[in-house]
Amino acid sequence: MLQGFVVAHWPNLLAMLWFLICFRGYMRYARLKSQTTACLASVMHLYRHEWMRHMLMRENRVPDTTAIANLERTVAFFASTTMLILAGLMTLLSARDKAISIVSEIPFAYPTGAGEWEFKLLVLLVLFVYAFFKFTWSLRQYGFASVMVGGAPLPSEEFTEQRLEAHAARIAKMTSLAANNFNLGLRTYYFCLAVLGWFINPWLFMLASAVVVYVLYRREFSSSTLKSLMLSTEVDR
Repeated sequence: MLQGFVVAHWPNLLAMLWFLICFRGYMRYARLKSQTTACLASVMHLYRHEWMRHMLMRENRVPDTTAIANLERTVAFFASTTMLILAGLMTLLSARDKAISIVSEIPFAYPTGAGEWEFKLLVLLVLFVYAFFKFTWSLRQYGFASVMVGGAPLPSEEFTEQRLEAHAARIAKMTSLAANNFNLGLRTYYFCLAVLGWFINPWLFMLASAVVVYVLYRREFSSSTLKSLMLSTEVDR
């Protein structure tokens, strides 16, 4: 019975396996490579550290809290959008037959049964739930960073350079954690776009997954944006 299931659905099983390799593999690869190679995450952490150093020199922290609030709004937008997408996917489950008939009219569409269609929707639901958790955790971490900025020592207070540096490092670390979780949510959005190709053809799904990995790598490790960020002499040091 299991053998018959594998023979009947091997293209979808192969596509799903390839997707998991791309999704989990790139997440792990990017995390490990960022520890030894300059990338958007590592370079931006240096900028955040510089930001917090300058913040400790200012009596007025309103611009800093405003900047963090703007970052929170961006994350909150994606979190609320994810909830709307999840609601739409749940609605699509009830319109399964109509959706299958529409997709079947697309050229090169792979024949899909009701069970396969529901499983593909379930995969999308799981991915968007994962993204939602990442966005909301990022939102909370930005809130923690706001509290840390509010509790940071003022220039008039007598603190050693070492303690000030420790304060700057802690707050920069918290903002970087928030940014990294937001980035994980965005990566998941990219991979969700690849899953859409699965509804048409498993081979298209595999190709789209590989393209997403390529796009993410280019943007995070060799983009013109990264090169521009690295022009700063402070970051180069």
